[in-house]
Amino acid sequence: MNEKRAAQRHRVFKGGTITFEGRNLACTVRNMSTGGAAIDIDGPLALPPSFKLSIERDRFVRNCRAVWRSDKRIGLAFVQESAAM
Repeated sequence: MNEKRAAQRHRVFKGGTITFEGRNLACTVRNMSTGGAAIDIDGPLALPPSFKLSIERDRFVRNCRAVWRSDKRIGLAFVQESAAM
């Protein structure tokens, strides 16, 4: 299998929250890198093009987008915020 990630992911098991459209949904963060993460959710979920992932205990918040999904697991890419002009 060819590895397509720019940075190696590290296994973790942390409680997280995804936030979009005024909703906060619990998730489990399964692995992370500087460029993205994989999360597990409880069931099927339609996600908007971008949303936030937070890990409260680490004071971690990132804008992200889904890049793949499989059953209850979703692969995320962290999105860089554009600088204001």
